Amino acid sequence: MAASFPLSLMMPVLLSFQTPLGVVQEAVEVALDAGYRHFDCAYFYQNETAVGAAFQKKLGEGKLMRDEFFVVSKLWNSFHAPQDVKPAFLKSLTMLKLDYLDLYLMHSPMDQGPQGFPNGADTTSGHSTSLFPCQAMEKLVEEGLVKSIGVSNFNVSQLQRLLSLCRIKPAVNQVELHPYLTQPKLMDYCKSKGIVLTAYSPFGCPALPWPEPLLENPTVNAIAQKHGKTSAQVLIRFHIQRGIATIPKSATPSRIVENAQVMGLLGTLFLPLPLRPFPPLAALISPELAEQLCSTYCWKLRPKLSDTKQNVSG
Repeated sequence: MAASFPLSLMMPVLLSFQTPLGVVQEAVEVALDAGYRHFDCAYFYQNETAVGAAFQKKLGEGKLMRDEFFVVSKLWNSFHAPQDVKPAFLKSLTMLKLDYLDLYLMHSPMDQGPQGFPNGADTTSGHSTSLFPCQAMEKLVEEGLVKSIGVSNFNVSQLQRLLSLCRIKPAVNQVELHPYLTQPKLMDYCKSKGIVLTAYSPFGCPALPWPEPLLENPTVNAIAQKHGKTSAQVLIRFHIQRGIATIPKSATPSRIVENAQVMGLLGTLFLPLPLRPFPPLAALISPELAEQLCSTYCWKLRPKLSDTKQNVSG
């Protein structure tokens, strides 16, 4: 399951819109060489061809087998209609140059708006239920195209509605998590239902108006200095000690390697028992303020796509 892979790399929106595909491919190759085995991808990131080229190269070298790494992709909002789910999935699978995916997530619970972006209408409720893609995603599992399915950016009430509709329980809920946004209610609910939480933006989302960047937070910096680690390593370890899979994002080879050095066991596939754990790092702002900031700004400050639905079947 996703939580078994502490060395994880997110193929982020920032990479897809600002980083050349050649740099993305190099980042994946460096990560594989450094021991990363969990790769978080999405159609929306617009770089799955580069990620797939890196997989193909490393598999071709004969040093890595397909069942030794874990690949995730996501269904974008433009493809929530049941008839669009499989073509969208197959497009990602082709770009990633793989025969199957380990995990396929519904990227957001919201309907599409202009340019395919979430419009604030919850696709898990009311009139939008006809567009809810859970049954079509379940068929992908039954056909052997993906091992597990799940969701992203779902809150507790949306998960409750999902569980009332689906036959296959979501294996994962991927959400923004960090010391400014600890989401304790969501964490407890997912644990009670056996749903793995995966944390994206473990360093905090720079687009949101948090009190200060997490990497510059005095408490985080003090812990890092005490243990001879970087602030980024402290923030990654924070999630691992909470039992949460974590997907930091980077295109810089040195930082990719550095981010993996949080356990003292570079390249290990499974979570070892914590060695000399950092002191507890609690929420650095109130949960109420964190949720307000996240819900207010989350989908308003994303980069714009020129088109999210072209060439899916091509």
